[in-house]
Amino acid sequence: MVNNIVPPGFNHNMIPRVLIFPAGFLRRCIPAAVLLATFAPLAWSAAEDASWGRLITSAAIVCNPSTHKIYAVNEGTGSVTIIDAATGAMHAVQVGREPIAIAINSTTNRIYIANDGSASVSVIDGTNDTVIATVTSAPLPYTLAVDETTNTIYVTHTYSGSVTVIDGISNTARELKVGDADSIALDPRTGTVFLSTYEDPSIRFVDEATGAVTKASVGPHVWGMVFDQPSGTLFLTHTASAGIVALDEKTHAVRTLPVGRIPCALAVDPVTRRLYVVNYGDKTLSILDLQTRKTIATLPVGLHPQGLAVDSKSNRIYVANVQGNSVTVIDGASNAVVGVRNAGSHPYAVAVDQSSGHAYAANYGAPWVTPLPDAPQSIPSSPIK
Repeated sequence: MVNNIVPPGFNHNMIPRVLIFPAGFLRRCIPAAVLLATFAPLAWSAAEDASWGRLITSAAIVCNPSTHKIYAVNEGTGSVTIIDAATGAMHAVQVGREPIAIAINSTTNRIYIANDGSASVSVIDGTNDTVIATVTSAPLPYTLAVDETTNTIYVTHTYSGSVTVIDGISNTARELKVGDADSIALDPRTGTVFLSTYEDPSIRFVDEATGAVTKASVGPHVWGMVFDQPSGTLFLTHTASAGIVALDEKTHAVRTLPVGRIPCALAVDPVTRRLYVVNYGDKTLSILDLQTRKTIATLPVGLHPQGLAVDSKSNRIYVANVQGNSVTVIDGASNAVVGVRNAGSHPYAVAVDQSSGHAYAANYGAPWVTPLPDAPQSIPSSPIK
């Protein structure tokens, strides 16, 4: 651990949150030269983007499959962009300060926005896209998950030691003291919420009914998380290694699966039973067969890939290349890259409407959301063997 003088203005927000370092690590003293020399692959420089340093999450843009609307945060303007994927109509709705993440209850057609700068969650009625409630939360809300079965919304926080639990009927909130959390997933069948923190080597299992917490050790530096309900398996990325963890929900058995360098995001295609893993460090996408847990292909993508979306209907996979200003498109049938699409400035998250096949990228700066052109701009090299 390096301990020196902190550069003026240095704080935990100076690195994209999806690859943030442990809280204690960043509160300690790190000279800028050491930071850039050691972690240059993990972040673009301030010279490249004057707005460098805001928190981000892959939940910054989502699609409501029931209404075919896209919702994307506009952090700098305190608003959410709403796009009708069928018509292309677009407008913005004001929410709280520095909105960072979105979750949708497609059953009730309610949209929930975590406002990092105002310690609140905005609730949008998807019928007319108006804000119908603002729920006060603990400081620094970061990301959300919705249990549609119980109509309950869970909100994680940075450095507050709790998760906010919102009743979707009354829009009232309570704090559940289960610790900080960077990533969240849930299993509505068992009423279990999964929480991870980057510096904590254990995954927390929270019982929705009682709030009881149990833990399973998976090792530190976990970031991305996705739950595969058919197999009852939680998949997690280890950013400090070239592997992901498969954690059995019932037995807590842990299996490590090799992928690329600095894996940071995952997605499951429930139709083809494929697991996709974005490898930030070596500019690749790993494709795993969920039945065999083996890697069946490794594809080249763009510079510093970070976001991921799967269109099960068309069997297309979209990878946001945050430093490449592009989105790589993969054909899931052939496991091949079929093109690259221009995606605005520093795209870090992707959403796709499976009905229309239209995809959109969330950008690290204005314009905050970019509709991706239907035609790819170029065809990259062949898959890595």
